[in-house]
Amino acid sequence: MRTRVKICGITRPEDAHEAIRQGADAIGFVFYPNSPRYISPAIAAEIVSKIPAFVSVVGLFVDAESGFIQEVLSKVHLDLLQFHGKELPDACRQYSRPYMKAIRVKTDTNLVQYATDYWDAKALLLDAFAEGIPGGTGLVFDWSLIPQNLSLPLILAGGLNANNVGLAIQKVHPYAVDVSGGVEITKGIKDAAKIAAFMRGVINATI
Repeated sequence: MRTRVKICGITRPEDAHEAIRQGADAIGFVFYPNSPRYISPAIAAEIVSKIPAFVSVVGLFVDAESGFIQEVLSKVHLDLLQFHGKELPDACRQYSRPYMKAIRVKTDTNLVQYATDYWDAKALLLDAFAEGIPGGTGLVFDWSLIPQNLSLPLILAGGLNANNVGLAIQKVHPYAVDVSGGVEITKGIKDAAKIAAFMRGVINATI
């Protein structure tokens, strides 16, 4: 099966265009004000208005107030919500929108239980744990902590780049991979050459 690709932390129209041109299946916007990759709903809406068919748009939130999420939803067409904080299942479900839950993996993380608790999520996104940082750390976690045959599709994140994404796919066999810092010049600014190299790494690993 082909491994899907989401390129997250898009802040500029040209980066969204390049990600799509290179074959990304989804692009992600970070609606977390403390992130260096934060994008305002107004700018995100402008970018989304130019997104072609068959590309999914994902909005990332971190323990956001429901009013803020509703405000974003009123301005930006999002195909999928990504909850990257400590949101409980009912909080994720209240918007009647497809969602996925991000889990920051530690040695004692019970991923089987997460898959049970968030049974209606479209996927679990697994990222590296770093104290006080909800995501985008650039760190790789121990992939051997991932149990076989989780009941939900698995999206692998955490420190992925062109050099290691092939190995990650071969070892973990995720439904999709999620990259942000690994295709950047600086936080929030993507690099066309790095995107191209990352996409080649994905394609070569799944041929």
